[in-house]
Amino acid sequence: MSAINEADIHSFVDAISIYFQQITREKAEIRAAYLVEGDILPTTFELTGYITVTGSFSGKVYFSASRGMVSHLLLMMHDTDHSEPRLLDAVGEIANTISGNARKHFGESMEISVPTTQTTGHGWLDKVVSPHSYVVLIKWKQYRASVVVDIQSNI
Repeated sequence: MSAINEADIHSFVDAISIYFQQITREKAEIRAAYLVEGDILPTTFELTGYITVTGSFSGKVYFSASRGMVSHLLLMMHDTDHSEPRLLDAVGEIANTISGNARKHFGESMEISVPTTQTTGHGWLDKVVSPHSYVVLIKWKQYRASVVVDIQSNI
């Protein structure tokens, strides 16, 4: 297995930008993109959706955000249901959309699963991601979110 490279991470940054531009007609600010190392761990928010990647790549792609951000995004889509199940469904859809958009860079041999979602507490991502993961920090309006790319090439 080999680590993904800068161009691979850039495909996720582009996918995040495309998602926010299409849904909100506004750009999300990419605050940072970095490799998980030592004390620099990913930030976990209240809701997390993730996609399992198989095929020529393996691992997971996580999208973690606050309830406030996900509710606001639902409002932008004219969705008035902000129940816990709907918020979790939305965070899974976001993880799926970002992974699907990034898949264009990786090709059809990268297979993505249906999303898994859960409420998450502080530090949850620290416990599940590997040391070779990349974190992309996002700011949209007053909200913050993170995308953690924890995948490797099987080629």
